[in-house]
Amino acid sequence: MESEICFQDLSNFICERVLSESSQRKLITVEGKFKDKEGLSILVLEKKAFTEENVRLLCGNKSSLKKEFINDIYGSYEFFPVAELNGIKTTIIYPATEEHIKKFEKGILHIIEETNDIYNNITLPSILKRQLSLQWVYNILDHKSETDRIIYENNHSENGFILLPDLKWDGKQAETLYLLALCNRRNIKSIRDLNSDHLTLLNNILNEGSKIIEEKYALSRNRLRIYFHYPPSFYHLHVHFTYIDFEAAGVSFERAHSLTSVINNIKIKSDYYSNSVLLYSIKESDELFEELKKSGIVDSTNSAKLEKYDSNGEQKSIQEN
Repeated sequence: MESEICFQDLSNFICERVLSESSQRKLITVEGKFKDKEGLSILVLEKKAFTEENVRLLCGNKSSLKKEFINDIYGSYEFFPVAELNGIKTTIIYPATEEHIKKFEKGILHIIEETNDIYNNITLPSILKRQLSLQWVYNILDHKSETDRIIYENNHSENGFILLPDLKWDGKQAETLYLLALCNRRNIKSIRDLNSDHLTLLNNILNEGSKIIEEKYALSRNRLRIYFHYPPSFYHLHVHFTYIDFEAAGVSFERAHSLTSVINNIKIKSDYYSNSVLLYSIKESDELFEELKKSGIVDSTNSAKLEKYDSNGEQKSIQEN
């Protein structure tokens, strides 16, 4: 394994373009380069959520206010806390491949109704050809990396898993809790591969994961979202645990599948997920989209037409086009 790089600051980072941004989540994803390093990088910056504890610290330390306006009893200010309390959750992906960039890049979306035939003949071959490296997952399962971040582990080779914070969570504020359960088995790519042989594994994740979260973070099972993504962001079976009040990405109807529902569906029919029609959204920039388009499964003609109009339905000017 290549030596891992630890960055000390962003003074050498050159921002080349914004891949995506979310004003609601106070998050921005940027493509760029480090002056002293070869290859592309992805930088993800996200403002941390407020908690009662850090608000008390912010207000109790030296800080400054810049007045914007005052109207009667209402005052509007810009607040500048001390640097130690103004941290931004930061993720750096280096070196980043084109696949990483496409994953984070905002694009026009389409809903796909994926049948078993589409999965086996188009989706699966595309996954095997272009999937991102899973080395970082294996490093965790083999206890080569992030051992200090592991919250719980069931070390059974077939029915065990490791529970640890997702990269999107700082591991501190229960209000934004986001954990991942990584299965020890290395031959399960997604819910498409699940059947009744995996019920013990799935029940272990549901019951043991929920129990340790309640013990450690005082969040009971009925206050958690516990779900799979389909398609997943990486093809090693994993389960998401998030606090129900946290507005986590990827909980929309075409992406999230409740772990409880998955267990119940498999109990009804062992091969439920290998034969079901599963919905998912896909960006036009995705290579899989091109393969689906060639097969006549999707059509991007209308989206090209829509790009000529603004959000009010008015035709854009020639300069904008």
